[in-house]
Amino acid sequence: MRFALPALCFALTFAPIALAAVKETHPFGVRDLIAFDRVSDPKVSPDGRQVVFTVSALDFDANKRRTDLWLVGSDGTGLRKLTQHEASDTSGAFAPDGKSIYFLSTRSGSSQVWRLPLDAGEPQPVTRLPLDVGGFVISPDGTKLALSMEVFPGTTVAETKKRLDDEAAKKASGKIYDSLFMRHWDTWADGRRSHLFVMPVGGGDPVDLMNAMDADAPSKPFGGTEEYAFTPDGRGIVFAARDVGREEAWSTNFDLFLAPIDASAKPKNLTQANPAWDSYPVFSPDGKTLAYLAMKRPGYEGDRFRIVLRAWPDGKERVLTEDWDRSPSDLAFSADGSELYCTADDLGQHALFAVDAASGKARTVVGKGHVVSPQVAGGRIVFLLDSLKGPAEVFSLRSDGGDRQTLTSINEARLAGVRMGEPEQFTFKGANGDTVHAYIVKPVDFDAAKKYPVAFLIHGGPQGSFGNDFHYRWNPQTYAGRGYASVMVDFHGSTGYGQAFTDAINGDWGGKPLEDLKKGLDAALAKYPWMDGANVAALGASYGGYMVNWIAGNWSDRFKCLVAHDGNLDERFAYFATEELWFPEWEHGGTPWDNPQGYAKHNPVDFVKNWKTPTLVVHGGKDFRVVETGGFATFTALQRKGIPSKLLYFPDENHWVLKPQNSVLWHDTVLDWLDRWTK
Repeated sequence: MRFALPALCFALTFAPIALAAVKETHPFGVRDLIAFDRVSDPKVSPDGRQVVFTVSALDFDANKRRTDLWLVGSDGTGLRKLTQHEASDTSGAFAPDGKSIYFLSTRSGSSQVWRLPLDAGEPQPVTRLPLDVGGFVISPDGTKLALSMEVFPGTTVAETKKRLDDEAAKKASGKIYDSLFMRHWDTWADGRRSHLFVMPVGGGDPVDLMNAMDADAPSKPFGGTEEYAFTPDGRGIVFAARDVGREEAWSTNFDLFLAPIDASAKPKNLTQANPAWDSYPVFSPDGKTLAYLAMKRPGYEGDRFRIVLRAWPDGKERVLTEDWDRSPSDLAFSADGSELYCTADDLGQHALFAVDAASGKARTVVGKGHVVSPQVAGGRIVFLLDSLKGPAEVFSLRSDGGDRQTLTSINEARLAGVRMGEPEQFTFKGANGDTVHAYIVKPVDFDAAKKYPVAFLIHGGPQGSFGNDFHYRWNPQTYAGRGYASVMVDFHGSTGYGQAFTDAINGDWGGKPLEDLKKGLDAALAKYPWMDGANVAALGASYGGYMVNWIAGNWSDRFKCLVAHDGNLDERFAYFATEELWFPEWEHGGTPWDNPQGYAKHNPVDFVKNWKTPTLVVHGGKDFRVVETGGFATFTALQRKGIPSKLLYFPDENHWVLKPQNSVLWHDTVLDWLDRWTK
């Protein structure tokens, strides 16, 4: 069967042979999308000569992906697979002496830290703890590990394990809550917190640096090792946490804390003066500077991050990038500490920048595509790069942007077997006369003499972007392979165009964004006459799902069909059903009882009377961000009004559709729906 893939691409070492075997190609589709090996998490050796990274491969029959560690020279030679165990092996990191690699593995039955000598030998367990290890960082001298585990605050690891066992043995299933979060993202709370521990690499009891702190480090659900770091002398840990008590569900006040590795003192708040978000600590090579990212506005997750430099250890601070109108991520110091490398959304790209540590002036190192995970390798930078034309691979270049080299071509053979559509970016005048950017992707096997139906894709966020990246859920190439022209507009509220452009959506969800979408579609149809303006479908998820519901009542005569995935129908009810309350409180100007007009201003439920467009509704049962009743309510309204409609429901998915076979069903159902109404 087409999903029974060979063992993880041993033939890639002989890529020319594999490519020569490709005699036929086919239009790109979802089965190609999920079959790609996914490259992530590159880490450079201390001498800069090697890169360890993770590769996730499809196991379609098991309906999951499995991961292994791979190694490649920083010059692109010596590509090889390091681990081949049936368990999950991830998060590779070199020991400070470069002689071994530490990694996380489930091969012992739980997630633990293992070590693999690079000269010879088999992986050996480093930790044998009764709880899963969520992530780890190695101390500068290589003698200690900082690692995360979920514990009940104020209890030891052993006590947490016993309490979990006791809870599992109970016959009653009821849960009692006296504060929020009772659930978050896709998980019900059980009282545990992700805490940071330090232990010797040679074994011993882990020491909880946070002890009774009722907060998570790293943060849930997406935080990782980028949120904590050893101090240069190895005697402390700087970590980010949101320690705000009962305000957690409506606060974005993350702070940086300093804790001694022996837990001899309570963690000290280093950024208490800033009531907004502080996180992502990185130390300079000489140990004299702590860099981190900080927002200014409390409660606003779409605010711009600034790079802040803090003299270590005396604490004098300066904001480095106040005058740079971009929001950086992925911080890394250059080898000499004179620059900081970071990534940021930028005009439809996610580019790599170098920021001068003295002046704050930013220069572009890689301007096209989607760059993540920059790592310093001497005078070069190693990074991941993907685009609308293909998935991420490992690259390197000089710090001045020259001499780019491709270090891996893991998916070269698969890419050679598919035909994709050509992407193109264009601009138009949107709301307020502002320049708005958009992408189109041409249908596979494009013929300018033909007319093609249009898939009009609307991104989520709303502070997000449909840019030059290879998306594994909303990939325009899956529509191009089915014969559609894809159109994606970065409406007001999108990131990468300056903070004022992002802020423009606050309190105006159905205003300027809808105007941009209307003008953007008109601009695309005028610029590309091969697009069939009489056969257009609109699709979106999250905020995009909200916008589809808004379009159904406020632009009801434009589209042949709609697809609404995980979108709010009633903004008032959605506030009371969601979990991260800071988001609607910022976006709609307060709570529904303090500012009811903010929730009524652009509320799709008030325009259901205008609905008439055939609509496919998709929702996940574990979506606690936009709860399933929102999707059910949308489908109920459609059915009651007699509008042709379908509901695709995934009881085991959250805000995203992640399982491989569910992804295939999602794409097949969506594309069949589009075909039914636009072809």
